[in-house]
Amino acid sequence: MSKNEKKKEETGVFEEVFSWIVVIVLAIALAAVLKNFVIINANIPSGSMENTIMTDDRLFGNRLAYVFGEPERGDIIIFKYPDDETENYVKRIIGLPGETVRVKDAKIYIDDNEEPLEESYLKEEWVVDNDGFVFKVPENSYLVMGDNRNNSWDARYWTNEYVSKDKILGKAVFRYFPFNTIGLLE
Repeated sequence: MSKNEKKKEETGVFEEVFSWIVVIVLAIALAAVLKNFVIINANIPSGSMENTIMTDDRLFGNRLAYVFGEPERGDIIIFKYPDDETENYVKRIIGLPGETVRVKDAKIYIDDNEEPLEESYLKEEWVVDNDGFVFKVPENSYLVMGDNRNNSWDARYWTNEYVSKDKILGKAVFRYFPFNTIGLLE
């Protein structure tokens, strides 16, 4: 092998290694951007959202869901727990900013509406702490509760009852584990 051929071969190997390094660095950078600005991952440690989300389910949330729009009643959100912001929680939005939410006889009433909120997502008949609560949701805040009201540590028990909009990390949108339940959340 001539000196020129050997030099070309070494250059080819260097270019190949360099191209792989560039691809790996770009993949890591893209993953970091997605993780920090687009997607949030959540592991569910309790049964507070059953049967919608089960214990040990794993979810992806959309961090951009509320950049151009507002959270809506019924959205399942991932947020900083108001009493300990080192913890992330997953619950459903029940009350919107400025609303008065009443809990009476296992039903939710919004403002002065005489018709209760339709809650087809509840796990079972609500029998625990289902009466006598009145929440006046502050501006830029939300009232959240679990779908399994009989076993949910939610606004009814918190010192800081409301989730501030700036503490919402994302909208829970997709269950990716366990594999037999993969799909969009409702």
